[in-house]
Amino acid sequence: MRLPVNRNLPLAALILLSACGGGASVRDVPPPAANGPAADYPMVIGAPFVIDGVTYSPSDTMNYDAVGIATVGPDGGGAISAAHRTLPLPSYVEVTALGTGKTVLVRIERRGPMTGSGLIELSPGAAAQLGLAAIAKPGVRVRRVNPPEMERAALRQGQQAPDRMDTPKSLLAVLQRKLDQQMGIVAPPVVEPQAVAKPDASTEQAKPSTTPTVTPTLPKSGAKAVTKPASRYEVPPKVTPAAPAVKTNPEAKPQVKPKPETQPNVQPAAAAEARGSYFVQIGAFSSKANAEAAAKKAGGAVSQSGKLWRVRLGPFADADKAGPALAKARSAGYSDARIQRAN
Repeated sequence: MRLPVNRNLPLAALILLSACGGGASVRDVPPPAANGPAADYPMVIGAPFVIDGVTYSPSDTMNYDAVGIATVGPDGGGAISAAHRTLPLPSYVEVTALGTGKTVLVRIERRGPMTGSGLIELSPGAAAQLGLAAIAKPGVRVRRVNPPEMERAALRQGQQAPDRMDTPKSLLAVLQRKLDQQMGIVAPPVVEPQAVAKPDASTEQAKPSTTPTVTPTLPKSGAKAVTKPASRYEVPPKVTPAAPAVKTNPEAKPQVKPKPETQPNVQPAAAAEARGSYFVQIGAFSSKANAEAAAKKAGGAVSQSGKLWRVRLGPFADADKAGPALAKARSAGYSDARIQRAN
């Protein structure tokens, strides 16, 4: 018997009809399986449905990003797939475990979960890749993504896509607080420290000083020890015994030392460095006038170095002797002053 040719039927269906003698209908013929990227299209949205009294309306939300509870279902086997209530079928999401920060790529293929309040139902394979069994709190973040075709193909074939970069702990804390608010978990109240009353003047005077002091060293000559508070400069000062008092003639007239000139001393850098090994540099200025003003204020000397004018104190024999000068410069307002060693 010759069958009538229906040009609207695909060639595979016509061949099957001929083999069956014309007894099968088109509805009995399964559609050919889509391969490659065509398997992701067309995406199915579907009509709204109700679960436990809540209506869910599927939609094609491109920037979907939510937190919730993940469950594990029996469907999907070892494939990295999941069920979701509103995202298109199929679509792709990154699922992040809030307990560990691990993130995996999952293909949404089914509607669900059909009971409870879970956000997503993972297949056993997806749950194993995420390590959900070892997490005490199954809170997750589900974010829709558009992965490359290589990763899409791996999930379509039941394989795993490479793990994503772990989420930072700071972001996980924010996401966990968001999930706690959704679930009605109230964070413990923050206990503010009680204000401490300010002590009165009498109490403040009786309070012992907390400033550290340098332990005095008594010289063999019996001179008085010098005790001074520890300063903030880098090199600790060296405590030396006081020189013995020099007897003076009360009738002799005191010698009047000539008043030093207020004009700062400007000298070449090589000549200044030849007198010692250490200097306290207050600053370097592009203007000679500014350098001279700073030198006059700090009692230092100006030396030229290339196109800059340096203001320095010293020279000093060692870093210990340069320490008090550094403290003096910083107390005068030059916070960037530092000890330098001559080359």
